[in-house]
Amino acid sequence: MRLTDYTDYSLRTLMYLGIHRENLVTIQDIADAYGISKSHLMKVVHQLGLSGLVETIRGRSGGLRLGKEPEEINIGDVVRNTEPDFMMVECFNREINECVLSPSCELQDVLRRATAAYLQVLSGVTLADLLRNSGALRTMARVQVYPRDKAKAAA
Repeated sequence: MRLTDYTDYSLRTLMYLGIHRENLVTIQDIADAYGISKSHLMKVVHQLGLSGLVETIRGRSGGLRLGKEPEEINIGDVVRNTEPDFMMVECFNREINECVLSPSCELQDVLRRATAAYLQVLSGVTLADLLRNSGALRTMARVQVYPRDKAKAAA
């Protein structure tokens, strides 16, 4: 199973906001830290904002922050809400299934159980669990976010 870039960016955004909780950050900060597209992140952040996971503050000194405590953000829920489907093989979708083996194939059941187990593991994890190593994560991010006052003073 492979997660979409959208889900990957959603998880990375939440992790970034989680390790930079003391400051508001911008979409550009996140894009620069991970080397990913700002335009893709805008869509991700918009959806995370609608779901309440991210709080967006408008204005000149605005930015982003977590909308919930890390302990309240369930990774399984994030993945379920950001993935379009979990159709691992053609036969999972009856409308397009043309596989001749489907009527008696055991693989369908095995893959369904594997997907359920995968989601069950993710459901047992919160953002707080992913941030246990936040010091190392912060070091690995290429961009250090500073409070807006320090950035203005340095300019």
